[in-house]
Amino acid sequence: MKAEMKVQHNGAGFRAQLLTMPTPDGPFTIIARDGVVLASGWTADPADLTGQIHAELLPGDYDRVDDLGPISSAVDAFYAGNPAPAMRVPVVQKSGPFRAHAWDVLRTVGPGTPVTYTEYAELSGNAKAVRAAASACAFNAAALFVPCHRVVRTDGTLGGFRWGLRIKESLLAREKQALAAAAASSLSPG
Repeated sequence: MKAEMKVQHNGAGFRAQLLTMPTPDGPFTIIARDGVVLASGWTADPADLTGQIHAELLPGDYDRVDDLGPISSAVDAFYAGNPAPAMRVPVVQKSGPFRAHAWDVLRTVGPGTPVTYTEYAELSGNAKAVRAAASACAFNAAALFVPCHRVVRTDGTLGGFRWGLRIKESLLAREKQALAAAAASSLSPG
């Protein structure tokens, strides 16, 4: 994941693609450019996402599409019980060095095995940076592809999630089921 990508608004002909696809958790909208996710989340309104990237995109700045190839396939795979492809989708977000590193680290946390904010800070290289780790989650514009839903409070409760605790709980449950199914299939005689 690159730490930053300059998005110029209206003057340099910036164009992005926008896809809203149905999921069991509601409409999931993705803004992408050249196969790279710029923003994503559970909303049908692109305005809910555009403030998260460098420039606010106007409707004329993106083309609505029916498919984003590997990006769409990764979302479908996640909901079909295979969360791994979503971690291979390229993502570019506005950030400083700590957040960029923290988001990269978060993409290595295994599905179905949430970490606490303290553990997340430790994995990111600074055990005392718990607030910074929480801030990285809060400012994550690429939901699902950078799985901030995998970070929970120290007591195991879900904590916050921009798209709502119902969706966070659903995502974690899906990942836990996928992990259990993978474990069961590896134990089955072939």
